[in-house]
Amino acid sequence: MQTVVRKTQRKGVRSNKNISRLKNLEQKMTLFEMFERFMNYKQTEGLAKPTIQGYYEHFHYLNDYLGRDIPNEEVTVELFREYIGYMLHEQGLKPTTVNVRIRTNRAFLRYSFQEGWIQIPIHEKFKPIKTPEDEIQAFTPAEVKALLNQIDDSRFVGFRDKVMIYVLLDTMVRISELLNMKRANIDLKGGYIKLEPHETKTKRTRSVPISTKTIKLLEEYMRESEDFRSEFLFVTYDGRDILSNTWRRRLTELGETAGIDNKRVSPHTFRHTGALFYIMNGGDPFSLQKILGHSDMSMVRKYIQMTDSDVKRQHNVYSPLKSIFGRR
Repeated sequence: MQTVVRKTQRKGVRSNKNISRLKNLEQKMTLFEMFERFMNYKQTEGLAKPTIQGYYEHFHYLNDYLGRDIPNEEVTVELFREYIGYMLHEQGLKPTTVNVRIRTNRAFLRYSFQEGWIQIPIHEKFKPIKTPEDEIQAFTPAEVKALLNQIDDSRFVGFRDKVMIYVLLDTMVRISELLNMKRANIDLKGGYIKLEPHETKTKRTRSVPISTKTIKLLEEYMRESEDFRSEFLFVTYDGRDILSNTWRRRLTELGETAGIDNKRVSPHTFRHTGALFYIMNGGDPFSLQKILGHSDMSMVRKYIQMTDSDVKRQHNVYSPLKSIFGRR
């Protein structure tokens, strides 16, 4: 007897999902309403606070460009293509900056299409701009010393900034991870700082080692800041949380007074610098990957781009000929 294989759905019969989508398309919604519903959904994904803030910030830039709220039928491919042109040619933003905003907009538009709030898959019609691979900059040892020399560590804020720079270099953490470090998670005896999963980009607990020099500085700093009664490690002069933009500006000011005008003085540059110095000092890429918190080795390779002079110094130390002829 022949087995009859039936189709799961007869031709012309709409699935419940398609019916729901068609009903949604009849809704009159505005761009703001769609975005708020999108963000309600993103909040349920347990994303890190900086990621959530990034979505709101990039939508704010789009809103500034539009100058008003618009109905869903006016959300078109042309609108977003014109917005990209505006960012590139009128605002003069770098392609890398524009790409960050494009990616968050595409996520929003993809969700809006899937929910049936817009009729066309706009997110498929424009993509991030092609850019040459970024050259990741790092400080030289002399530049790091120049930055530290600008700090007056006889005052609390200056000493705190000095300790923060040491921790940034030593642990190679992200700025969000640095500012969310808890006093309770500092293990001076074991030489580790525990990063909690809800504050890391990968949503995983990570312990980063700290060297003897950093341990001594942290020990002194924690004594001095104990009276603030804050759960956070790094605080303002009156015990409040430090905003990331505030400290970014502080680093920029230090860079200006130190005369460093050929590269960006930012928390991420310290992360790159720490990674490069780690490898240059003989560290292996596998332990570096764990410290940085990357699941993919390709990102680690980006972090340790070396200049020709860096490679030359390493070759002088590790030349294959030394295995044959010794160090003569």
